[in-house]
Amino acid sequence: MPSEHDEHPDPAAESVSLAAEAAVLEAHLRMLQEALETVDARIKAVSDTLRVLRHASAASAHAADDPDRRARSDRDDVGGPGGPGSPGVHGGQWQ
Repeated sequence: MPSEHDEHPDPAAESVSLAAEAAVLEAHLRMLQEALETVDARIKAVSDTLRVLRHASAASAHAADDPDRRARSDRDDVGGPGGPGSPGVHGGQWQ
């Protein structure tokens, strides 16, 4: 039968072992935090791209649904009411 002294490991050895295990766990924690930061950055980039695409899609759908806007846009492409180089909307963009 094991003696009572065999059941209680050396406190110094246990401290060293626990410190080593803590260092490994801290390294894993840092690695996981870096991975989360990478995932967060990717999520933000995808969200930003989707927002831009939704905005472009909505603007395109709105322009397609508004025949007067298409006619104005066609006029603006050739210089608009003031002719080429006039201030205001030209080619669908503000100058």
